[in-house]
Amino acid sequence: MMLSMDEIYQRYAQSVYRYLLSRTGNADLSEELTQETFYQAVRSIQSYDGSCKITTWLFGIAHNVLLTDRRKRPPLENIDDQIIPTQSAEEEALSAVSHMDILISLHRLPEPQREILYLRLFGGLSFREIGVIFDKNENWARVNYYRGKERLRKEVNEDDK
Repeated sequence: MMLSMDEIYQRYAQSVYRYLLSRTGNADLSEELTQETFYQAVRSIQSYDGSCKITTWLFGIAHNVLLTDRRKRPPLENIDDQIIPTQSAEEEALSAVSHMDILISLHRLPEPQREILYLRLFGGLSFREIGVIFDKNENWARVNYYRGKERLRKEVNEDDK
């Protein structure tokens, strides 16, 4: 059974907002981009064929909205200190350093590793879902995630020295 757009918004807007907030560090901009994401979702609902989870589809739209916005605006230099993610299994491995150190180091990672870590850590997406967003396979997402995580760990350890 397909949910209405109102139900989809009620159920998933907070997740999309948190993902965008983790990427922008700006609550107002994240709210604006969340609204744009759902506007684009309404405009293209006929393209959703059910072959992936609705969250995968929405995060893909959010990713594209963010990229479009970044082309229009210069990237933000600072990560807002109000962004404190909840701990997941992946973050526990990095728990020896502060969340802020992780976020700053994460911000320095190159694409697509940075985006993959954001989607996994803040969006809670599976590797399969991340692969769908990037039009790649699950293994590609998994490999790039672990490479990014190792690079992040190395950078955090270098910053501690």
